[in-house]
Amino acid sequence: MRPFAWMPWPLRWAARVLTVLLALALVLTGVVVYTVRKSFPQVDGSLRLPGLAGTVEIYRDKSGIPHIYADSAADLFMAQGFVHAQDRFFEMDFRRHMTAGRLSELFGASTLDNDKALRTMGWRRVAEQEVPELAQDTQNYLNAYAKGVNAWISANPNASDRSLEYSVLKLQGGGGTPEKWTAVDSVAWLKAMAWDLRSNVEDEIDRALAATKLPRERVEQLYPGYPYDRHLPIVNEGTVRQGRFDQRAEPRLRAGRALQAAADTLDAVPSTMGAADRSGIGSNSWVVSGEHTKSGKPLLANDPHLSAQMPSVWYQAGLHCRKVSEACPYDVTGYTFSGMPGVIIGHTDRIAWGFTNLGPDVADLFLEQVDGDTYLYKNSRLPLETRQEKIKVAGGKTVTITVRSTRHGPLINEVIPGARPSGEANAVALQWTALTPGRTADAVFALNKAGDWSEFKAAAALFDVPAQNLVYADTSGKIGYQAPGRIPVRTNGDGTWPVPGWTGEYDWNTAPIPYDQLPSVEDPADGFIVTANNAVIDPSRYQPLLTMDWSYGYRSERIRTLIKEALEKGPIDSAAMSRIQQDTHNGFAETLVPALLQVDLAGPSVQARDLLRTWDRAQTPDSAAAAYFNAVWRHLLTLTFDDDLPESARPTGGDRWYEVVRRLLEAPEDPFWDDVTTREITETRDDILRQAMASAHQELADRLGADVKAWRWGDLHQLELVNGSLGTSGIAAVEALFNRGPLPVGGSKDAVDATGWNVQNGYAITAVPSMRMVVDLSDLDLSRWVNLTGASGHAFHENYWDQTQAWARGDLLPMYSSPEAVKKAARHTLRLNP
Repeated sequence: MRPFAWMPWPLRWAARVLTVLLALALVLTGVVVYTVRKSFPQVDGSLRLPGLAGTVEIYRDKSGIPHIYADSAADLFMAQGFVHAQDRFFEMDFRRHMTAGRLSELFGASTLDNDKALRTMGWRRVAEQEVPELAQDTQNYLNAYAKGVNAWISANPNASDRSLEYSVLKLQGGGGTPEKWTAVDSVAWLKAMAWDLRSNVEDEIDRALAATKLPRERVEQLYPGYPYDRHLPIVNEGTVRQGRFDQRAEPRLRAGRALQAAADTLDAVPSTMGAADRSGIGSNSWVVSGEHTKSGKPLLANDPHLSAQMPSVWYQAGLHCRKVSEACPYDVTGYTFSGMPGVIIGHTDRIAWGFTNLGPDVADLFLEQVDGDTYLYKNSRLPLETRQEKIKVAGGKTVTITVRSTRHGPLINEVIPGARPSGEANAVALQWTALTPGRTADAVFALNKAGDWSEFKAAAALFDVPAQNLVYADTSGKIGYQAPGRIPVRTNGDGTWPVPGWTGEYDWNTAPIPYDQLPSVEDPADGFIVTANNAVIDPSRYQPLLTMDWSYGYRSERIRTLIKEALEKGPIDSAAMSRIQQDTHNGFAETLVPALLQVDLAGPSVQARDLLRTWDRAQTPDSAAAAYFNAVWRHLLTLTFDDDLPESARPTGGDRWYEVVRRLLEAPEDPFWDDVTTREITETRDDILRQAMASAHQELADRLGADVKAWRWGDLHQLELVNGSLGTSGIAAVEALFNRGPLPVGGSKDAVDATGWNVQNGYAITAVPSMRMVVDLSDLDLSRWVNLTGASGHAFHENYWDQTQAWARGDLLPMYSSPEAVKKAARHTLRLNP
């Protein structure tokens, strides 16, 4: 008798389908498990690595974090390349395809616009020009790193050997055999880092687009100046004297459419380190002198705010010469980028450093008058520079684009089909410091061997792009701050609006701001330095212009307050630094909550508003008041501004909008309060505040239930870790293989615990503290750290996201660096032999 013959036909059919599905599930499960485990790296025993000069030892702790020990710098970086490839090669390969504008080779036509934008920008072309100009040692280290990556590629010829992603792509007809790694692949990733940490290009476009609907003076209302009277800048002493920044000197007192196409082009450039909503991109770092610490030595904290990626953009590692010498000068532990040798943020055996984005204005949009193959410049028509780019497309025909550039840079409005600009200007060129060769790769290796303040400053001088706030501490007790970077000097203008390119009056000077004139502080009088993307220095004491578009200092001022409060109780320790990193206080609640409580309100929203009366302003995952406050904030912004602004210029939230609304609260009849879509009614401030409270109550009641006390911020504000490539494939089964979460998380966009979200899209987290680190200069083995996900890029590996729960709780893990501590904590030991 045939199976299921006894059943009625519909049931027989359903049973057979179910059996087939179960069989397929079992087969696929077996295939996935086999494929996944086949790509897991060998972490114990020994391997032969041709090209090594001596034996290399790699110790991994329970988190899979490697510490590499070698006798030469070349062996050290070759082994780092091998280890990065073991854990993260698909991420590396994906990144190099992205930076080269070659994603379509992997993913087909769906990424064609991304590739067009990236080919237009020409990141890889710049990297190719940059590598030969780097120091010879840097080139040697990059090549050694590439040898290590290529040794791993040679040892893993099959897709299933490399990672699950390659197996999935192979099923879809993509992937192919990876090319050999090169030094250019590594340097190109620095361009991606610079792009995600660029400054105010979007603000320039948003201003201009807003001006298509509003007069310029109303647009300026949406970009208030930095509140120097309430939020201190980073540097509060010194000025430029005799061609150098002098910490002890005091200053003398001083009395259309092309843009929309450009905006589309910039949107098409994929996010690499940061969220698509860049308003959440930032960082915190601060350093406290030993005069304020329990140990008597400095403490340094850092937590860069980037997108919530799977795997994390960071890879923790230690790079150790067994005997530190001039020939092998490295003993460094910290956060690396897979695909790039060296350590980006961390400490050597004598110094520690951290980064936050300085955010100087290093890019301008020039409006151009193009006619055929020429453009207008100073009353003459000059030929456009042109080149053709051929983009291979998996499953399709090769696409050819023509990239055209003026003296200012590539025409970025030209890569979106059908976008024909109009008006006096008919094209938009991007001038950006990262589109010329630089020496940032040299800076990384110089930082990694620096042993004191002067060597640190010399290394920082090489750091071209992206310009970062660098905080410093060392074992001798010194603390400091240095602003580095290639920052342009403008002939005219302040970089806040697109400017005419044809007149020449807004051109950049040939030379940038000299490094010696950039702000720098060592051992300040108050004993600590705080950077959180706030203004670097008051322009009344410093010229030339760094930027007009800073973060507005809510995080930095909160950190300063918490440090002072902690010091009132006595010297602080690393646990106190960690608690500050976890602070979820909403800095704007002190302004907005009193205004909300003064509004006449009736109905069920009253009970929700009452949550705010006793709220401590903390945005913890279990807070009902935080859920309601943030919902009110969301509706307040959309009700107030969405009717006045084009879609791409509407508020996403964050501290700029804190300052905008702060001022509007004092102007109850300002035109922004009026909803222009209700022509018979002129709304005022209280009307919008009342509607925001009512709309927030209705939204949360629908989503979370009628009991306001049962609402939880973490039920709205959740983190999903999305794989940067296949995690957004649109195929649920594939996405489930690589993505993790969601997790309820506290904080908010401009809390110290900066978990960003976009008011236009809901409450889902778009940017996070991508790692946290606290370095103790009294004993480096007492330092602590955590990554957003884990060391491994292999889905289902035990270290794929094993640090995430600790990260979500605010916990830190031991950051060992001495040979004794590293070996004691080791769970695995691998020896690489020549």
